[in-house]
Amino acid sequence: MSLSPEAMDALLRHHHAFLAFLTPRLGSQEAAREVLQAAFVKGMEQGGSLREEQSAVAWFYRLLRNALVDRHRRGQREVSTLESLAHEQPLSTEDANGLEATVCGCVAGLAGTLKPEYAEAVRRVDLEGLSVATYAQEAGISANNAAVRLHRARKALGEQLVELCGHCCAQGCVDCDCAPT
Repeated sequence: MSLSPEAMDALLRHHHAFLAFLTPRLGSQEAAREVLQAAFVKGMEQGGSLREEQSAVAWFYRLLRNALVDRHRRGQREVSTLESLAHEQPLSTEDANGLEATVCGCVAGLAGTLKPEYAEAVRRVDLEGLSVATYAQEAGISANNAAVRLHRARKALGEQLVELCGHCCAQGCVDCDCAPT
């Protein structure tokens, strides 16, 4: 059920007020526009019972507040995850040797198919045992950026590995007999 035409008109008339409400809370007008657009979509989907102009505006402000809380929580989770990745301890020689024993030989060939910065991140951190923070310094990027790059590189490499070898690689395939295509 969608919003009544009167309720939609009321919300559209308050567009600038909604932006003014969101912008200082999000730090940029671009972020405010993103949240407002998503809230309008959600409002159109959920606001079927609204008929009066005043109740529509008050209801929409509640929707915006909830969207801000959700965005803040999502942001906190992302920062927490990136910080933990950035402070990841380097692999010990024993751990690195154990990791190499559980990864099939196809990884070396597939690593070269990644974007150069992804291949470098995987090589330096995962294969050579460098910490994410040290790699970030070497690469001239922030630790968070390095953690994101490494995460994306691992994901891309994993997807290519599954595509090439099948799902056997998920358990570690020491005796891989996959024939690279």
